[in-house]
Amino acid sequence: LVARREAAISPAPAAWERRPSKILVAAEGDARAELASYLPSQTPRGLRKLREEELGILQGNGQGERKSFERVYDYDTYNDLGDPDTSVDLKRPVLGGKEHPYPRRCRTGRPRCDTDPLSEKRGSNIYIPKDETFSEEKQVAFLAKTVRSALHMVIPTLESVVIDEDLGFPNFTAVDSLFNEGVKLPNLKKENKGFLKTLLPRLVKAITNTTDDVLRFEAPKTMDRDKFFWFKDEEFARQTLAGVNPHSIKLVTEWPLKSKLDSKIYGPQDSAVTTELVEREMRGLMTIKEAISQKKLFIIDYHDLFLPYVSKVRQIEGTTLYGSRTLFFLTPDDTLWPLAIELTRPPMDGKPQWKQVFTPCWDSTSVWLWRLAKAHVLAHESSYHQLVSHWLRTHCATEPYIIATNRQLSEMHPIYKLLHPHFRYTMDINALAREILINGGGIFEKSFTLGKYSMELSSFVYDQEWQFNLQALPADLISRGMAVEDPTAPHGLKLTIEDYPYANDGLLLWDSMKEWVSDYVKHYYANPSLIESDQELQAWWTEIRTIGHGDKKDEPWWPVLKTPKDLIEIITTIVWVTSGHHAAVNFGQYTYTGYFPNRPTIARTNMPTEDPSKEAWKTFLKKPEGALLQCFPSQMQAIRMMAVMDILSSHSPEEEYIGEKIEPTWAENQVIKAAFERFNGRLMELEGTIDERNANKDLKNRNGAGVVPYELLKPFSPPGVTGKGVPNSISV
Repeated sequence: LVARREAAISPAPAAWERRPSKILVAAEGDARAELASYLPSQTPRGLRKLREEELGILQGNGQGERKSFERVYDYDTYNDLGDPDTSVDLKRPVLGGKEHPYPRRCRTGRPRCDTDPLSEKRGSNIYIPKDETFSEEKQVAFLAKTVRSALHMVIPTLESVVIDEDLGFPNFTAVDSLFNEGVKLPNLKKENKGFLKTLLPRLVKAITNTTDDVLRFEAPKTMDRDKFFWFKDEEFARQTLAGVNPHSIKLVTEWPLKSKLDSKIYGPQDSAVTTELVEREMRGLMTIKEAISQKKLFIIDYHDLFLPYVSKVRQIEGTTLYGSRTLFFLTPDDTLWPLAIELTRPPMDGKPQWKQVFTPCWDSTSVWLWRLAKAHVLAHESSYHQLVSHWLRTHCATEPYIIATNRQLSEMHPIYKLLHPHFRYTMDINALAREILINGGGIFEKSFTLGKYSMELSSFVYDQEWQFNLQALPADLISRGMAVEDPTAPHGLKLTIEDYPYANDGLLLWDSMKEWVSDYVKHYYANPSLIESDQELQAWWTEIRTIGHGDKKDEPWWPVLKTPKDLIEIITTIVWVTSGHHAAVNFGQYTYTGYFPNRPTIARTNMPTEDPSKEAWKTFLKKPEGALLQCFPSQMQAIRMMAVMDILSSHSPEEEYIGEKIEPTWAENQVIKAAFERFNGRLMELEGTIDERNANKDLKNRNGAGVVPYELLKPFSPPGVTGKGVPNSISV
């Protein structure tokens, strides 16, 4: 016990390993005892009290400011995103609670702000339990340490070079110059130059015969294969299935389309996308009724999510917003064909609701309006992807799982040992996000179309859409109408779109994970009654539901935890979110956003047809390319996000991939070792299967002229920006 208490205040481990439980070694007198796994009821008598006291140390008492040397896990709201003591403009609402439901983060206990007692003071260092931090002693820098250093240096450097934050690109030649000439980085101190080159060897290049360096971007794979990929409607549609956000596309099951928002506030609920318009765009291939019954009509619908924010966002200088719907038709070769985009502005500033539908056309004016409408939709897509599919559904939703696991499951618990590799560095990278990415005035607010309402939207979507049971890949696909249960089909599901790369590869990965988790759980819970009698396990699941995600505690969709089957589904879902889901939305970011016209993060100007003045319309007709460039991000916004996406899309040399290396504790158990080896073998097979699929000419969403193969769910990867590889955990 004395040794354990000493461990609680001693320096952090040298690498990502939970400190070996010294009480186990002392009690058992066997160096291998620290690897042993025990259910609470099976714990040796001499360790039971110490097991309980260990958890007491980790849970803390919920009081005082946490210190860097502590190992205490507790919960708090997101009350540290704003900085009202610095500026009233940086005041942000607390996320978490009745008004803004949200998952909980790790409590730091910092003092409250002087000007806003609901908010916590910000500081340069955010408390993270020391077992979750990146070691200062490890010789090779971990990726997230690189991320932190790079962001703190690169962003201020860029902002000092580009004087006018709002200056747009004058032409597409200037956009291309980012990949050719690059951006000069003058006046850097010598030590900073060397540091930047070490951190970002892909980006920072030396200029021959000069003391200056440049930030020169490498062409992403998409641009390298087809310079004009971003311009094409077929690529716009393909990326909904095989791009960096394959989570928004849904089957249309009801017609006509109709808003659920209050018509007294947001205007008429009926969509302007009519039956006649859709049937015209389908070129008479079928009626709307036939298209819906045959499951040929799909939608990306941000109308009701974004419309409540339009009026507020439009008060921010340099950005705008609409509610949007984008409709697609499924062709006989399993590719999607964009039919229409609807943009809506609610009643505001004394004006009635405005809405308009844009379609692919053949006359010049309509073609440019369609391109501008796509730019707006892509800005909506980028915001939803980053704030919801990526941050909310992986990083943010996972932190409560980590806290509960450390508070309620002893290091001896087999489920702790199963989950532990999937939580590596997540709390540290989340702290970095609160420090520089999602904070008030941070990178996301400066770069995304919702501005200071970005995180508030994330909370709104959590309230409206997030369900734990739908984070499982099969359930997610079914809920969006992208699959139906079919016992005769592979994985027990029949896909609505057979050539859906994310779903096809993801289901193979899901099944492999579930089989590994099943083997593991059934070994330790051979007697099913052990699930309900395991007080640590039950406390863990209760705490996740009622505290970590406490704003959703009364929802009926939470899974019960009574049987091994229940536990297998819960654990597989958590493992999927931290590995497969995160890999799918993260490591393709530079591939698809590195050339920003493909996925602009912000739309800065309204559509030319919305209440146009004669002069504005004349300017649009004279030079429509200029209108598109003005709508795109400014030079600073584009360069900032391109640099960030390059950093965040990179794998560290120390990356730990799913199923690649066995944990020491598993290797000691021959049954678990054999199960892990089978898991590893299935993942090796998956690598080959994905290669075969990408070589199949019949799969047009992953094979074709200029098409980037879908590799985001290939399990393994070399270091760097590769567009593939599934790490165990959310470590970047």
